[in-house]
Amino acid sequence: MTTWSSTVTKFHWFLPTASDGRSLTVGTRGTHGPGHDAAAATDPGADRFRAPGIRYLTQIAQAAEHMGFDAILTPTGTWCEDAWLTCSALARETERLKFLVAFRPSFISPTLAAQMATTFQRQTGGRLLLNVVTGGEADEQARFGDHLPKAARYERCGEFLSVLRGAWSGAPFSFKGEHYDVREATVLACPDPVPELYFGGSSPEAGPVAARHADTYLTWGEPPEQVAQKLDWIRGLAAGEGRSVRFGIRFHVVARDTSAQAWATAEKLLVGMDAGHVARVQATLDASQSTGQARMSSLHADYRESTRMSDLEIYPNVWAGVGLLRGGAGTALVGSHQEVADRIAEYAALGIDEFILSGFPHLEEAYWVGEGVLPRLAHLGQADAQ
Repeated sequence: MTTWSSTVTKFHWFLPTASDGRSLTVGTRGTHGPGHDAAAATDPGADRFRAPGIRYLTQIAQAAEHMGFDAILTPTGTWCEDAWLTCSALARETERLKFLVAFRPSFISPTLAAQMATTFQRQTGGRLLLNVVTGGEADEQARFGDHLPKAARYERCGEFLSVLRGAWSGAPFSFKGEHYDVREATVLACPDPVPELYFGGSSPEAGPVAARHADTYLTWGEPPEQVAQKLDWIRGLAAGEGRSVRFGIRFHVVARDTSAQAWATAEKLLVGMDAGHVARVQATLDASQSTGQARMSSLHADYRESTRMSDLEIYPNVWAGVGLLRGGAGTALVGSHQEVADRIAEYAALGIDEFILSGFPHLEEAYWVGEGVLPRLAHLGQADAQ
């Protein structure tokens, strides 16, 4: 097994707990938004669809570990398997891989979350990372009985994180705020190490919460200039709190031996796409309250009816085609192994410390990236082989 390490960058993979496959137009509703019609999931002819059974997810986790990725992000949402339970099962099937568990703080007590995280750390030897998802979709929140407006959700999230860290402090922690009244919160034993907190959000309400609480601020992949502006924004807010944060970015990847092969593979992801399908997906995404989703959608807004792949290349090797059919992270790094490595190095130069990567299907793409891109990053000084 090869392990990649660097003082500059960390590389993570993604666990597709909603569905996986070779095409974005095959499968049930996707991890971060609508996919194709649900009927495709039960169509015997839809042979590119892969259900997220534990055996398949185990293969992906073990592939990520074998290729040297540091952690694997497990999403949260109605259309996903539960992240906590899934990662607990996969921890028994892996040895080193960390689990970046996404969860919504509004759906669980902060003291219980502190206890769950502490147990996970103790039972796995410290392999838990936490991705805090405040929630940007009103209908998603309502399914779980949460009807707070967006600004109040972020206010509540900040209180939640204060209690979470307080419960890990080693002394009984009491807190009374607008949303939580907690008295002497604590855990059996302090987690070792304390799980790092990952936090994303592009809205004005999200920035101050990230500045006060995040260890790593996450953003979706945009052209470098836009990413640099966002990083400067969070740096300034964190400095005002007397803190500094790391930065992570989320990209899909299509990397092949040649650029032509990579772009041909990317085009196949959209096989079966039609204008009506795109319009239905975008209508749903346009109703989102997420500022980050609006930024993703804007990257391809002028090219939704285009049939030319080049129109969706919004920056060299940065392709917005995924966002036509999926919500959430809507961009991919597409190119030869060297081109993708060069682009990752460019984002690292902006201040990106961690890359959360994924591909379709996630099993095979873990090997394409692990064998083709990571060695070139080592050559560029972004990762070191051990």
